[in-house]
Amino acid sequence: MNNITNLKQAVILAGGQGSRLRPLTNKTPKPMIPFHGKPFLLYLIEMLKEQRFEKVLLLLGYLPHVVKDYFGDGSSFGIHIDYSITDVENETARRLKLAEDKVDPVFLLMYCDNYWPMNISRMWDLFVKNNVAAQVSAYSNKDKYTKDNMRVNEHGIVSLYDKSRSAEGLQGVDIGFVIMRKEVVYPLIPQENVNFEKAVYPLLVENQQLGAYMSDHRYYSVGSHERLPLTAAFLENQPAIILDRDGVLNVKPPKARYVTMYNEFIWLPGAKDAVKLLKAHGYRVIVITNQAGISRGFMTESDLDTIHNNMKEDLAKHGAAIDAIYYCPHGWDEGCECRKPKPGMLFQAQKDFHLDITKTFFIGDDVRDKQAGDAAGCKTLLVSSQMSVLQAIKEQVLPGKLTLPLAGC
Repeated sequence: MNNITNLKQAVILAGGQGSRLRPLTNKTPKPMIPFHGKPFLLYLIEMLKEQRFEKVLLLLGYLPHVVKDYFGDGSSFGIHIDYSITDVENETARRLKLAEDKVDPVFLLMYCDNYWPMNISRMWDLFVKNNVAAQVSAYSNKDKYTKDNMRVNEHGIVSLYDKSRSAEGLQGVDIGFVIMRKEVVYPLIPQENVNFEKAVYPLLVENQQLGAYMSDHRYYSVGSHERLPLTAAFLENQPAIILDRDGVLNVKPPKARYVTMYNEFIWLPGAKDAVKLLKAHGYRVIVITNQAGISRGFMTESDLDTIHNNMKEDLAKHGAAIDAIYYCPHGWDEGCECRKPKPGMLFQAQKDFHLDITKTFFIGDDVRDKQAGDAAGCKTLLVSSQMSVLQAIKEQVLPGKLTLPLAGC
């Protein structure tokens, strides 16, 4: 049961009436709301296929024919889709209980409201390590994107799950994507028509059997009107790339030395062409950089702004541009969350630009960059004296896409 190959089925709760989204849901069930020509549910199913799931069980209630007519048996989408259709008034616990015969011994429970780019291998590894009956995925919610509803201890076990979101000391919010062992969880589901989380999670918490996979990657939702524009921006999936600065774009100063003024900033060969090439192919270009020289008193933030403004002017003359620059001014012993190898700047860029960080390249030049990229879940590349940023972009970011050759590139 501990082999990830046992996890082949996703069970998606998709039966609610979506009353908060009226009038959009008068004739369209919530998971079928379209974004860029595709229903929201299709984005979820495509992600499941990418994550090597083989089958999906949809638990429907409201306007089920709309979903069934679109997806059928799933064959045209490369995944097997089955259905459990029950009364529209059923709560989530009842809907799950009535589908018991169709549910695998271990499965992923999802809610049709939320999209979060999961890494099922990492989730599974933690699930096995903690040896729990169920494991929720949770957004850390450090930016107060929504209201917290849980408390997680230092071992990754949920110590309090508060559906009302009113208890003291809550930190993190359940976003669904729950790995479950049927033999433990199903006996806890009551026969009554009640909410699943409210009925079952407190029992799991009491027995220390509810784990949590915490993530700083924002989730996106069709749960309310105000979230729809953010979700549309995220699902548009405009390509983006994140670049380290020193050692990638410019000559890296010696250890414990810093570029403190622009006449010390020396572009690496091909770096400006690399940015130009990315912009020509529709990429957002974002730079993140550790700048402990500020904390150590070698320079001020105003000095750094002057350097970056001159960088941008140089790029503009070259027909290129950078969309945003994030920097960490702290020293290595200050315990901040933004200094690489921590992934804080990567996640800040994710939120500001609604990136799917799992589909975003991050190019750095040393082990701290690799650690930060891996922690965030980026596609991380390292440049070196044998591999320039321009070469990395041509060969690994844009292979097969170089339809816009540029002079000097």
